[in-house]
Amino acid sequence: MTRCAATTSIFTVTDPDWIEYPGAPREHLYTNQIRPYHRAPHIYMGFPKRFLPGRKSPIGHALPGVSDGVFMTSRDGKNFHRWTEAFIRPGPRADRWVCRNNMTAWGIIDTKSNIAGAPDELSFFVVASYYTGKECRTLRYTLRQDGFASINAPLRGGEVVTKPFIFAGSRLNINFATSAAGTVKVEVQDAGGTPVAGYTLADCPEIYGDSLSRTVAWQGDGDLSELAGKPIRLRFTLSDADVYAIQFK
Repeated sequence: MTRCAATTSIFTVTDPDWIEYPGAPREHLYTNQIRPYHRAPHIYMGFPKRFLPGRKSPIGHALPGVSDGVFMTSRDGKNFHRWTEAFIRPGPRADRWVCRNNMTAWGIIDTKSNIAGAPDELSFFVVASYYTGKECRTLRYTLRQDGFASINAPLRGGEVVTKPFIFAGSRLNINFATSAAGTVKVEVQDAGGTPVAGYTLADCPEIYGDSLSRTVAWQGDGDLSELAGKPIRLRFTLSDADVYAIQFK
């Protein structure tokens, strides 16, 4: 017989720090489910369940309040940008319009698409039918890689300019999607907002389609190595398009 020796572990628990949500309204949030995003570990992602105690269930359930799920991100794990729009809506099923439903489980995993030839997806899981029957279900949701939020514009167009930043690498890849009529164009500016010669909007051909990683080219060349290590801004113009993420490679 093998005997196992008992071990004792001592943990020191420090005082907690409050999470801050600068600019976000006061709301009832539960089960933040915060973790580093495995595809970009410097970004913390959270999926709180939002509870609205004063709103009656539209299906006439006796329990007060309804719930949905929201989304937030941080780079220091303490100060979070929280989107006020729901990330997970209750949807058309009546059994989800009851409090304590639509809670996102902790964790995001890579999964294969059920469409042949399509890229891998992200999967996460959400609680449903809690309090509304004899059983509780867990639903799987899928999302395009890095597709949690986007800059978006309608067909009439729109644009956004980034803050100044310094990059390493030689090529800019974008995760984007457009309609058949939509476009994306990118301009490189210096820190003061002046377009860099050779990398202006006029030098950037229209980009359209749907790709997780498309290299942006100017005048047929995507080489940005001469600008690496220098402060730049990026100006995006969009028409019926979304840009989900950018990466320098």
